[in-house]
Amino acid sequence: MTDDLLLGRALVEEATKKSGLIWVRGEGPARALWHVWHEGAAHIVGDGPGEQPLPGLADGATAEVTVRSKDKGGRVVAWTATVTELAPGTEAWRSAADELKGKRLNAPDAETMTERWARECRVLRLTPRDVTTGHPDGSLAAVPLPTPATTRHAAPAALPRLLLKRKKRG
Repeated sequence: MTDDLLLGRALVEEATKKSGLIWVRGEGPARALWHVWHEGAAHIVGDGPGEQPLPGLADGATAEVTVRSKDKGGRVVAWTATVTELAPGTEAWRSAADELKGKRLNAPDAETMTERWARECRVLRLTPRDVTTGHPDGSLAAVPLPTPATTRHAAPAALPRLLLKRKKRG
């Protein structure tokens, strides 16, 4: 392997390990997904109740992965991945699921989570193929994807005055 290829693979691994989210685009728009780096690839779990959606990511397909900086949020590296769906119960699936379980936050069923994943979810392995270290010419900004999630309503008009009064009294 050439030095550039080795450097590119090292950058992909180190940046992906340190990033909390990766942006993955299969068929359709890119999505921010939580992941774990394990045995030379990014692993993700989803498509089940209460888990992240994985639309457009199929076994044997190709995906584009963009890794952002954990502290600044800017793009560090992009890479092309081969998507492999791990079969539940296999050694590769168990190993990946154990790593993912350690990173899964706020799971309502922490003790039985991997059994639920085996029944209802997909665990995907994103194996790096090509590295793109150059930065794009334009913005990668995109319109947010539709979601049923909502935000709170606007704060009442009197709230800022009430908060200022409390600070003045203290």
